[in-house]
This record gives sequence, C-alpha cells and structure tokens, in this order.
Amino acid sequence: MAPPLLTLQNIALTFGGAPLFVDAGLLIEEGDRLCLVGRNGAGKSTLMRIAAGLVEADAGERFVKPGVTLRYLEQDPDLSGFARVEDYVRGGLGEGDPDHRIGYLLDHLDVEADADPATLSGGEARRAAIARVMAPEPDILMLDEPTNHLDIAAIEWLERELGSSRSALVLISHDRRFLETLSRRTLWVDRGGTRQLDRGFAHFEAWRDTLFEEEERDRHKLDRKIEREQHWIVHGVSGRRKRNQKRLGDLRTLRQERIRLAARGREAAETVTMASLDARASGKLVIEAENVAKAWGGVPVVSDFSIKIQRGDRIGLVGPNGAGKTTLINLLTGVLAPDSGAVRLGTNLEVASLDQRRAALDADTSLKDALTGGGSDMVMVGDTQRHVMSYMKDFLFRPEQAGTPIGRLSGGERGRLMLARAFTRPSNLLVLDEPTNDLDFETLDLLQELIADYSGTVLLVSHDRDFLDRIVTSVVASEGEGEGRWTVYAGGYSDMLAQRGAARGEAKAAARPKGSGEERRKPQGASRKLSFKDKHALETLPGRMEMLEAEIARLEDRLADPGLYARDPDGFGKATAELTGKQTDLAEAEEEWLRLEMLREELENS
Repeated sequence: MAPPLLTLQNIALTFGGAPLFVDAGLLIEEGDRLCLVGRNGAGKSTLMRIAAGLVEADAGERFVKPGVTLRYLEQDPDLSGFARVEDYVRGGLGEGDPDHRIGYLLDHLDVEADADPATLSGGEARRAAIARVMAPEPDILMLDEPTNHLDIAAIEWLERELGSSRSALVLISHDRRFLETLSRRTLWVDRGGTRQLDRGFAHFEAWRDTLFEEEERDRHKLDRKIEREQHWIVHGVSGRRKRNQKRLGDLRTLRQERIRLAARGREAAETVTMASLDARASGKLVIEAENVAKAWGGVPVVSDFSIKIQRGDRIGLVGPNGAGKTTLINLLTGVLAPDSGAVRLGTNLEVASLDQRRAALDADTSLKDALTGGGSDMVMVGDTQRHVMSYMKDFLFRPEQAGTPIGRLSGGERGRLMLARAFTRPSNLLVLDEPTNDLDFETLDLLQELIADYSGTVLLVSHDRDFLDRIVTSVVASEGEGEGRWTVYAGGYSDMLAQRGAARGEAKAAARPKGSGEERRKPQGASRKLSFKDKHALETLPGRMEMLEAEIARLEDRLADPGLYARDPDGFGKATAELTGKQTDLAEAEEEWLRLEMLREELENS
C-alpha cells in the first residue's frame, strides 16, 4: 500500500489560554476526497492551515511525503502586488507547471484575465483564487469554503471540475450538497479532537447522532457506578478501621470522568436558540407585482415581471451573481421604485431583514453595543427586555466576547450576530439575502426550523441548493443573462430543475413544424392521449432509474477506495468519467419521467 501523502498526528494547539486541539489528527492519501466538518470555532480552518504548513502546532507531528505538491485556498485571498488577474493566477504555478489551464479556468469562472485585482468584487477575487490553486493540478488541493460568493451555476461547474480532478481533495464547506457530491471520507473536528468516518458527508449526520447517543448512555452508566461507589463510601467504610484508599481514589477518578463527559455533553448540546417574534398577522395578500420592469444603465434587470405573494409563502430567488436578485427583492418590498409597472404591498406589513454583506455592522462597534444600541445592558426582544448576556448566550456568544469589536469576529459569528439583530423585533415579512453564508450546519438546521415555524412570509435569496429545497414553496429564477426575465416555479430548487427540463422539452415539441410527425398522423378531432412510445417510456423509466442508481452506488464505492488512484490511475479516470455520465443519465431519466408523469396527469384530468 502506498504511503499517505500527508499526515498529522497528536496535534495540540492553544489559543488565548484555551486549548483548541488536544489530540487531533489527519491523513490524506492519493485520490482522497476528504471533508472536514464541525461547528464554527471547532478549528476546521486552523487544522487545515496546520496541514498546509501555514500554522505551527504546539505539539504533534506533521509529515508530507517528499515531492508532494500542495495548494491551499484561504477564505480571504490576498491579490495585492499583481497588476493583472492572470499574473496572480500564474503566481500559483510551481517550477515546470504548464500554464495552459489558466485561460480555461478564468473563462469558466467568469473572471477577466486582464482585470486589475484591486478592482475585483469579493466574488471575483474568490473565483480568481480558485483558479490560482487549481491551475497547477497539485497532488493535494485544500479548499476552505470554496463555494462562498459563487452562484449556483459556478458551484455546479466547480463540482464537476473537482470530481474529475486527479488531486486529493480536502474540503471545508457549509454547502451540504457540495459535500455530499464530492466527499468520500469525513473528518469530524469536535471538542479538541478528530474522529473519522470512512464514508462521505451524506452519512455524517446520522453517524454523529449515534455517537452522541452512545455518549449519553456512557454518562448514564457512569452516574449509576458513581452512585454505587458513594453508597459503599457511606456504608462500607464505617465498619472498617482502615479506609480502602484505592477505592476512594477510584471514586475520585470516576467523578473526574463524569465531569469530563458532562462538559463534552454540554458542549455537544449547545445550539443557537432562535425564537421568531411574530408581529400581528399581515393581510392575506402580502405583495402583488404587475408587469414590473427595472433597468440599470439601459440594461434590463427585471422585465415585465408579475407575481402575487400571499401570507405564509416562502419565496426563493435564484440566479447568477449580478442577475439582479437583490434588486428584485428591493422592488418587491418597496425599497426601490420600478421604472414601469406597479407593486402593491399588503396591510400591516412589518419587515425584518438580513443583509448579505452584513452592511449594518460597524467593525469598531462592540458585540454588546451592536445588540443593545449602546449605553445599556438590556436588549429589547419584541416587547420584552432581556439582559444582553443572556441573549448573547442564545446565539452561542460567550460573556467575555461582549466587548469584542465586530471586525474581530469570524464570518460565522458575524452571521449569528446579524440573525440575533434581525430577531429582536417582531415581523410578519422576513427578508433574508444570503442568510446561510458562514453558518455551520447546526445553525442552518435551526434557522430552517425557525422559518418553518414562522407564521409570516419569507423572501429568501440563496445559492444553497439544499437549503432552498428544505425551505421554499416557490422559486423565482433568472432566465437569460441580460434579458431581465424571471420565471416563477412551484416547489424547491430541485423541482425548478425538473420543471425547466419539462418546459424545454415542450418548447422543442412546439417548435416542430405543424402537421409533422405525430401531429400529422393523428386524425383530426381525436382525443389526446399518450403515444405508445411515451407509455413504454413511462413504464420502463423507473426500472432504468433503479439500475442507474445501483451503478452509481457501485462506482461511488469503487472511487471511495483511497488507494485506487495510486494502483490504477487509468481505472480511476475511467470510473470518474463513467460516474459523471451515469449521474447525467439519471438526471435526464428523472426529468423525462417527471415530464411524462405530469403529461399523463394532465391528460387524465382534461
């Protein structure tokens, strides 16, 4: 068996007097697909930086196989010192690395090669940094939150590109679907240590919950053992002239172990506490837009768009960066006036919003003042006064962080702070512009539960496909770059994809010359019904989908072998390509089955 490319063993690290790692480890093999998961603040990024050689641990060993090349994508890339984006990307190449991928990557990531790095937006800088680390095709590619600031199209392209890469991948991401698609092994960074699951992220949460249940059982068993020992101390020692010092020592050890397990349990159980504050109910009609249009500099952002939003709807807006999602949100909420058309807002609307850029946060303002408005220890949560320390605890902030300037908070902490501020006032219309940025999975789950329990209406802009599928009742999607067309689809993101596929199939059918094919052969006035071909497809597609799912599972199991690439690089490449093809075939089969099923229902009901 080939030696690993990189290992970390017995890693210990202390920050600010508190241990971040006590005994952490990591192993990367050729062709690996490893994801690092854990709560915000658990140390995922720090462990990755230790593995990349950018942070030195207090104790432990780091070994990198001689000759192995490694590239690391940090969360906040520094593009200073380069005149052009292409120069910055080329700076990531090693000696002898070809530069033919630079143009390809920049083109697919939609970044101008000749652009001045100083003028790039946050999203463009992120995409340039991705091109820089991917261009040399290193042996190990470490990506810390690669999907941040990427739109859905870019995320899906990145998934395909990384899926066919020869590099061993180490990923940190809060995008569930991204990790489910790419990972084959999971490393859980948890309470100072690491635990490994030899399966992808799709299996992680069930495994984690099982471990938590086992810990709870262990604590219960330990409690009972301590009770027995305490009984012996009280009733057994009294009849003896000499105490059993060893047994007393064992009891002290048990108590220490109970304290340790209790601390682990409390930390594992800590979650963000979010309580939505519903204002009085809005009218049944919340927003009605009729033939709304808006253009910037002569370029249409929204064209002839109409929608009716009613109380309780959860509307998700999706589209490429720059398509105008925020503009459309502002039009619908009355913040921005349309160039033409009309927007009517319902009665009794009380709006709470979360800005994707965290623009309302002053970097020099303390955490406490950001919540209280300054000069007070109390925060108004709806109509109730609460002490700021208690409210901070609800969102996993420690008391000692009260005076911390916002600029020193992590991205996840700033996200939690914005949520804390958004929920201090009652509302019946919740506007969330990229709320999932930097939030860990536990906080995302709780935000999902909050929205599910929220009695008002939600407008949500997000690139997180899994979150959209879990939350929204309708999707408003951008159609055609630079045209300003938006279409409303029922259901979540996956439903939108299926409906788009069906609509495109119908559009192709409508484009055929009249009187040709099936239309020409059907007698005039005959009742509409499924063709023999469609009936056969409807009957056989479920079996084909099952077969494709089985083949995909087989290929995924094969690619999960960390030593496959070292033993058989050609076989690894063929299996990867075959897996991509089977996944595409399955998606097409599912879309075709859904189209035919919808057509069958339509014909039966007509």
